[in-house]
Amino acid sequence: MRRPKLLPVGSPLQILLLACSFALAGYAGVRLLEGEWFEVTLWFVGAAVVHDLVLVPLYGAADRALLRGFEGVDRRRWMPYVRVPAALSLLLLLIWFPLITGRVADRYASGTGLNPDGFPARWLLITAVLFGGSAVVFVLRRRREAKQAAARAH
Repeated sequence: MRRPKLLPVGSPLQILLLACSFALAGYAGVRLLEGEWFEVTLWFVGAAVVHDLVLVPLYGAADRALLRGFEGVDRRRWMPYVRVPAALSLLLLLIWFPLITGRVADRYASGTGLNPDGFPARWLLITAVLFGGSAVVFVLRRRREAKQAAARAH
């Protein structure tokens, strides 16, 4: 007779941490929806629809084009050195888009008392640092691979 498989629930610490994270998310949701619940809900639904129907196909198409380009030069293993900084840069752009484009500069300044100028320059600088760091890691790994290949040849 076969016994039904039990669901893996994890350790008591994992369950406690998961319960705490759900409680914190629930509290944040209640506080967030306290004032302008309709606008917040509309923003979440709109963001999910735009992400799923517009951005995901764009991500996929860009990734396929990049993959074809790297396969064309027989360098598919170089993909992560472009994918990772591009994904992080696009994530930052998505998160900070209203401030990078200046659409909510007045609202940001009145709400925080801080100057909203500089977000586009900072995003570009972070993007440059991400791609620069990826290029450094790429060069170091290529150099190490070349040394290992030379050592194997001898």
